[in-house]
Amino acid sequence: MTLPRIGELEAAAAIVHRAIPPTPQIRWPLLCERTGAEVWIKHENHNPAGAFKIRGGLVYMEQLRRTEPNVTGVIAATRGNHGQSVAFAAVRAGLRAVIVVPHGNSREKNRAMRALGAELVEHGDDFQEAYEYAVGVAEAQSLHLVRSFDGALIAGVASYALELFEAVSGLDAMYVPIGMGSGICAAIAARDALGLKTEMIGVVAAGAPAYALSFAAGRPIATSAAETMADGLACRTPDPEAVRIILAGAARVVTVDDGEIRAAMRHLFTDTHNVAEGAGAAPLAALLREHARMEGRRVALVLSGGNVDREVFAGALAENP
Repeated sequence: MTLPRIGELEAAAAIVHRAIPPTPQIRWPLLCERTGAEVWIKHENHNPAGAFKIRGGLVYMEQLRRTEPNVTGVIAATRGNHGQSVAFAAVRAGLRAVIVVPHGNSREKNRAMRALGAELVEHGDDFQEAYEYAVGVAEAQSLHLVRSFDGALIAGVASYALELFEAVSGLDAMYVPIGMGSGICAAIAARDALGLKTEMIGVVAAGAPAYALSFAAGRPIATSAAETMADGLACRTPDPEAVRIILAGAARVVTVDDGEIRAAMRHLFTDTHNVAEGAGAAPLAALLREHARMEGRRVALVLSGGNVDREVFAGALAENP
């Protein structure tokens, strides 16, 4: 896969902005005090699906309609935000949307996908099992399979990074959560297309370290499990192409544990009064872990989504500071 160039990224951003407006990037003084850095939050929790992935789905469906005009339906596996993106964009394009989630998935994300028009199927104990089932259903029902990592998804998602880089100059570093990799690969694509030198730092959960292990080894490393409260980070089988792009374009991958993620959820609420799901809070957790290293630098954190179940968020808020 070749990363999209600036013209392709701008064309993809135009498709995105026909459906959703740009999201804000805000410098929060209390977060600056807490971290010792100049902190800018890219608020991907401020869009109709509550997460960044909606951008990729819009571009993907636009391209699918052009390249496969006879397609009638799509299917995807997800822990939530990819599924909301696919449902939102597919229904907007007049397509049937089937979404496969593992058992025990977020109830509120499931409700949101149904509300967007998706047919929801529960199968397996984690994302990988749901994905493998979706592959079989796609073939059996002649549905187009929308994978979680794809060039069109990257081009669409990169619109958030273009917005950020246009609004905030001179960013020293950017922390991006890694699930399957579209978010950080899109940010790398936008940075490189603009000729910037912003340091890209990926963030994973300790219970789902596949991309951190892959980065350290220089090749894809799968794990036997992905156990973390941050469902957007719960990957155990990394995409080889995503690993290749991250190896070439990221400075490092930081691992944070669930306690640090929950603390970051609390800090984002008290310092900005924004709700962050686990993956959305992970970048702040990583910055706090590296605060001595990043002191005085201009840093962006991607708050990738705010789709967290009420009881999970309430539990995080109730813990001692």
